[in-house]
Amino acid sequence: MQDVSAESVPLVTVGKPAPLGATWDGVGTNFAIFSEHATKVELCLFDSADSKEESQRIELTNETAFVWHGYLATVKPGQVYGYRIHGPYEPHNGHRFNPNKVLVDPYAKSVVRSVDWDDSLFGYTIGSEEEDLSFDERDSAAFAPLGAVIDPSFEWGDDKPPATPWNHTIIYEAHVKGMTKTHPEVPENLRGTYAGIAHPAIISHLSKLGITALELMPVHHRVNDRSYIDRGLNDYWGYNTLSFFAPDTRFASNPKSVDQVREFKSMVKALHAAGIEVILDVVYNHTIEGSHFGPTLSFRGVDNVSYYRTMEDDRRYYMDYTGCGNSLNMVHPKVIQTIMDSLRYWITEMHVDGFRFDLASTLARELYDVDHLSAFFDVIHQDPVISQVKLIAEPWDLGEGGYQVGNFPILWTEWNGKYRDTVREFVKGDAGQLGDFCTRLTGSSDLYEHSGRRPFASINFVTCHDGFTLQDLVSYNEKHNEANGEENRDGESHNSSWNCGAEGETTDKKIIALRFQQKRNFMALLLFSIGVPMISGGDELGRTQGGNNNGYCQDNEISWYQWDLDEDDRKFFAFVQKLIAIRKDQLVIQRKDFFKGEVEEDGKPIKDVAWFAPHGKPMGDAEWKNSEGKCIGVLFDGQPIKEMDPLTSVERQGKSLFLIANASHTTVPFKLPSYKYLKNWEILIDTSQPERKVEVWNGGDVPPRTIILLERR
Repeated sequence: MQDVSAESVPLVTVGKPAPLGATWDGVGTNFAIFSEHATKVELCLFDSADSKEESQRIELTNETAFVWHGYLATVKPGQVYGYRIHGPYEPHNGHRFNPNKVLVDPYAKSVVRSVDWDDSLFGYTIGSEEEDLSFDERDSAAFAPLGAVIDPSFEWGDDKPPATPWNHTIIYEAHVKGMTKTHPEVPENLRGTYAGIAHPAIISHLSKLGITALELMPVHHRVNDRSYIDRGLNDYWGYNTLSFFAPDTRFASNPKSVDQVREFKSMVKALHAAGIEVILDVVYNHTIEGSHFGPTLSFRGVDNVSYYRTMEDDRRYYMDYTGCGNSLNMVHPKVIQTIMDSLRYWITEMHVDGFRFDLASTLARELYDVDHLSAFFDVIHQDPVISQVKLIAEPWDLGEGGYQVGNFPILWTEWNGKYRDTVREFVKGDAGQLGDFCTRLTGSSDLYEHSGRRPFASINFVTCHDGFTLQDLVSYNEKHNEANGEENRDGESHNSSWNCGAEGETTDKKIIALRFQQKRNFMALLLFSIGVPMISGGDELGRTQGGNNNGYCQDNEISWYQWDLDEDDRKFFAFVQKLIAIRKDQLVIQRKDFFKGEVEEDGKPIKDVAWFAPHGKPMGDAEWKNSEGKCIGVLFDGQPIKEMDPLTSVERQGKSLFLIANASHTTVPFKLPSYKYLKNWEILIDTSQPERKVEVWNGGDVPPRTIILLERR
């Protein structure tokens, strides 16, 4: 550090312990940071993001309830800063303070310099015989991540959340860079950025498709793991979070400027103007600092034993429910506050509409068990801001008892992994799937009804960022992750046995046609199932990763969207558009409540749902128990459903639908029910003939691997 005379040090007044972080009030900036076990806290001011050492080091001598704070009247937006925090270095007791390491503020609203990997970033001396018990005295200032003070003002104008009801929501999961990097209409300097997502070409694509919510993969500032760099790879997905408040600089047009915050807000404003909600994939379960062998970048050096779950018998080690080396300490009130403050910040300041919580079971763990009544969920339910937005759980983690599909409380929706698995198995033609398939198709009442939740608690999906794309799902029997550098050992083991006749690219027209038909089947079932459909971004374009089902580290053409569509791809996009339009028109598919009753064989009036065998009669015990049964008809009675159209204020009347799903590899003659009030059906969709016009259909042959949707006129 440069020698600084007493006269040049900014005047520090007491300031306030709240809010945490660096808060500019229009004149100066208040700095506040929590550390329960620190003995001394120093604020480090840097001249720029490129500075190799701080220009000023200022001790914050005021401490209130473990919050160290001070007010600097001369500090304005754009000021780059970090911290050095003193305290005991006792790994066995969970303490890893090391003032030689510059730390980024856990509440930094902007990170203007990310990590430049160097051994000095580790609190211990790498290569030492004592391993992480050693104490490293090298200064990390030249390589450490740095935050910056921001001006939060922004012209939101008449921006307001679209507030799409859950039962009308259609989610599109996307990656900021992947979606925009190769789009020919997005200016090159905006590709891969928040501004790229806000470009009219991208918003037009989403609007034409018909989705209502854009779920963005992690945009909290992340760090590219050192092990990835050593292998020539990249943390493309972004699940190695460093800061819970700052937008990821890699998606900013100017990564070294605090304008990244304004750019993110502009993106949200543009999407809202198009009626599209913004949902963020958030990672509060672990951080980039990893295991006891990880670097000291922020939380570890601020107060390790408070922020992380350590082992009871030796606090040198961490509880790891995520497979990433550490887990946040959800028992500590300040950790819960940090997450709550982060969520409220993204809602109130950044105007986002909801969150998808990565490995959400980790957040529910108190002691060693997953407890859906944990303090974290209690606090969220009582929060007047967070409880009003969309909350989505990835309901599993890697710990014992971590698979919690169906066990999250009221207000929460869940990625329904059972829906994904069952629909895949059914479409593939596996035996014995009819019962489970029908349960998933109608909203998974077995998972959600018992706790008072509605069908929209189920986020239905067939593919997502993690796993095969839809194109690859129907094209590969085995994963091909060789490019990841782990000899194809990583990623979910897979053997789909699609019997399409060839793996990967092919010129065989029959195989190509079959793959497109299976893709149409998946999309049709996804969009005609009760619950909330989620489309994996790029599936509507035929995006392929060449069989890679774990593209977490592939920031290249493997993961980026392919926008140069051939005729077949364009037709498939049009087909998906048609499916979404039908879903939006059919109130019975967008129903808010679970189905309650079935038709009786004597022809009593149908309440709302009925299941029919190909012979035209309701499914009986013999049909349900037939493990080889792969064809079924489902009647959705929409007549009792009425809803006021929010745009026209005109009451809409539900319509009745009949869905026939033939997953077998042979043609099945199908006879429609003979009841008088079940006449006059018209075909809306036939996946074997995607361009088939609406026409009357009163039964007949259903081709192999075909979904047919009928509407009663």
